[in-house]
Amino acid sequence: MSDRPNETAAGLARIEGYLMSQAALRQAREQGEAFARALTWLGAGEQEEISRRFAEHHLDLRKEMLAATVARAEELKAEYTHRYACLRRRVTGLALAAFALCTSALLLLSRL
Repeated sequence: MSDRPNETAAGLARIEGYLMSQAALRQAREQGEAFARALTWLGAGEQEEISRRFAEHHLDLRKEMLAATVARAEELKAEYTHRYACLRRRVTGLALAAFALCTSALLLLSRL
């Protein structure tokens, strides 16, 4: 039963990814067609070829940008995980030092 929310979230993520990829494909095709239509001296077959190639190029660029974004996100995740671990060690050390100092002070005061 505890895996059910994870399965649901994964399923929703897959659906979202599919919808986003379909939107990107539609956008690439629309932009390719608009670009090819502007080349009025080309024949219909040539415009279709230009449109298809433009859409392919557009999608390739989007894939490259997405891959670069994912790679950078992984780099940042690793960097911030390391920073957090260092900060956690520093805060833990300071807390232990403060606790030891307070304990020592209390022991000294109790002897007086």
